[in-house]
Amino acid sequence: MALIVQKYGGTSVGTVERIQAVAQRVKATVEAGNSVVVVVSAMGKTTDGLVKLATDITNQPSRREMDMLLSTGEQVSIALLTMALHAQGQEAISLTGAQVGIVTEAEHTRARILKIKTDRLQRHLNEGKVIVVAGFQGISQTSDLEITTLGRGGSDTSAVALAAALAAEKCEIYTDVPGILTTDPRLVPEAQLMEEITSDEMLELASLGAKVLHPRAVEIARNYGVTLVVRSSWTDEPGTRVISPRPQPRPLEGLELAHPVDAVEFDTDQAKVALLRIPDRPGIAARLFGELATQTLNVDLIIQSIHEGNTNDIAFTMVKANLARAEAVAEAIGPALRSNPTDTTQAEVMVDQRMAKISIAGAGMIGRPGVAANMFSSLAAAGINLQLISTSEVKVSCTIDIDDCDRAIAVLCQAFEVTSSPMPQGVPTTSDPAPEVRGAALDIKQARVAIRHVPDRPGMAAKIFQLLATHGVSVDMIIQSQRCRLVNGQATRDIAFTVAQADAQTAKAVVESAAAELGFGDVAVDEAIAKVSVVGTGMIYAPGVAARMFKALSEQGINLQMIATSEIKISCVVAEAEGVTALRAVHNAFGLAGLKRTVVPA
Repeated sequence: MALIVQKYGGTSVGTVERIQAVAQRVKATVEAGNSVVVVVSAMGKTTDGLVKLATDITNQPSRREMDMLLSTGEQVSIALLTMALHAQGQEAISLTGAQVGIVTEAEHTRARILKIKTDRLQRHLNEGKVIVVAGFQGISQTSDLEITTLGRGGSDTSAVALAAALAAEKCEIYTDVPGILTTDPRLVPEAQLMEEITSDEMLELASLGAKVLHPRAVEIARNYGVTLVVRSSWTDEPGTRVISPRPQPRPLEGLELAHPVDAVEFDTDQAKVALLRIPDRPGIAARLFGELATQTLNVDLIIQSIHEGNTNDIAFTMVKANLARAEAVAEAIGPALRSNPTDTTQAEVMVDQRMAKISIAGAGMIGRPGVAANMFSSLAAAGINLQLISTSEVKVSCTIDIDDCDRAIAVLCQAFEVTSSPMPQGVPTTSDPAPEVRGAALDIKQARVAIRHVPDRPGMAAKIFQLLATHGVSVDMIIQSQRCRLVNGQATRDIAFTVAQADAQTAKAVVESAAAELGFGDVAVDEAIAKVSVVGTGMIYAPGVAARMFKALSEQGINLQMIATSEIKISCVVAEAEGVTALRAVHNAFGLAGLKRTVVPA
């Protein structure tokens, strides 16, 4: 007999009729020979209504009392669903997070799960009962037994954590869409359903704004090897399977507070080519990487910094064996990139083969602003200067001088209490071969913060991002410019990063407060940006993916303001007004569109 955890969102239990339909689905799962644990959210807009009641009384409700209030929403759902199961002749019992034994840290409104006491759950399962659990909530480990809530995505998180603790065969997430789509169907109606996706790809898409699964839930699934299935609660379609790699053995104690970093990875077979002072206009990146793709030259990291005047810099890395060919392409194409025949600006090509890439990797770094800062601080304390920086949701990579590599590995392994390994030569995939691009995403809720003339010495990035982490500001893309500029005799670089729009002014104020002490120049914020990304494990060995993306954008006349990549993601910052056009262009460029249209309920 298999154990299945099912989670139903607010729209799935939004009315009495929907609750009765869910009860029928749950009963059918039991009759198929399974044990079932059901996790439900609050009905429909219940949580929004409770928040409004609180804010009507006070604009500063205490976080403890908000937890007391909001936890009632799920209790209504579990009682009604259990009654519906009883009415259909199915034995069931409803349990709150506290009764289940979901133990959390004592952090109101955003607690993380420490452990789940499964004794009572196992007893009721042995009795043949369906257990209906209130998602989104738990109880603190303190002696006061405080009710806590888990914050955004809390019901997904509860369900996957229960599946991990009970070693369930799978966790089914029921929602109002048929599964995970290649992009947001509200923006691209031709978005298509995926049959499967890796947890790494899902982490990237979820963190880019794909709302079907919350990154915290995917993180737990990845860490504990839980198979997720995202399905519609309105149909019997099979939905999308999210496949996780075989997990490393890890204790269930500290379930959501596991080490944020799983490993320190390194690659000493890397070389860098940088083109400096190239025109800042649409089509430049497309032309450069299109020619590299024509030569079947695969690139790893791609970094385009913020513009300086009407020019920009682009740097990319590849295996050392391809350096001579890549340099030749860059040298040949540089003069052709001039803005017009009278343009005297000459693109400069720089190469570096005495470099190494070092990375920290782990799903646990999501939503923890101090992880990247800790990496930078640890390297700075060892006197190691950072050349390129590239970030994703599950990895932060830096290029450094090759002579510093062994020392950097030792420092980071000690800082994060993990072991090191060579950079993996592939990512576990669900199918063979994996598609180059699995999906595309658009994030229009980001802002860019640019810091000019940051002194080029070890520790500067560490100080900036540690300061931001101290103020709770999570940073997404981080770009450090290639060109060094002398300011008052001091070599400097520009650093730009993106944050949530809600954090933009806080980030600016925090950085400006340290400007005089750290010795850098102006700080500028641009909230009118959008980030368009493509994700896919198949791009690792597929030359030309970046070129196709850049070409699709250039054909729409869209200028790229920033570029950052990881092994399985390429992200570009564009003007906010061009965001939807950019998403549709890249979605079509990779053949992700289809004839069938998906309608998302309002």
